[in-house]
Amino acid sequence: MKQTKRRQFLSLLGFGGIGLAGVSLSSNKAHAHHTDTHFDDKAAHRLVYQCNRADHDYIEHVLFSCAEMLRKYGDDIELVISAFGPGLNLLARRPKRSISKLHQQRVASLAEYGVRFQACGNTMKSMNWLEKDLVEQAQVVPIGVDGIMQLQEQGFSYINM
Repeated sequence: MKQTKRRQFLSLLGFGGIGLAGVSLSSNKAHAHHTDTHFDDKAAHRLVYQCNRADHDYIEHVLFSCAEMLRKYGDDIELVISAFGPGLNLLARRPKRSISKLHQQRVASLAEYGVRFQACGNTMKSMNWLEKDLVEQAQVVPIGVDGIMQLQEQGFSYINM
């Protein structure tokens, strides 16, 4: 899908208003060019967000900010959300904390547009979770904070909200 179509679609999502409820992405999957090569061709902008809390307003803020950056920069930004501690519930098939269906839908939608979601293996161990307990969009890293550090070493800016 061309960058302009991607941006048009994202503008229709209306994260602040309409949200993603009822939006189907299955027929025309869009992938940012850099996700097909696992970020081998660097975009001009690179951000990693920390998600370490499970409260509704915090998660809303993280997902909204990520979507706004994606909307603004389209294919010229690489985005990662690193979930650990209570924030790992955002990536759970059956969260142990209150995670809204809308937020789960936004994770799926953002992943369709190239956003990566890292899940902390240490947090998973402490919660007795396995990969099967996570949504398909989650990529397990051994240590969430180490994953953030490695992304920073690759030139990602670190966002802690």
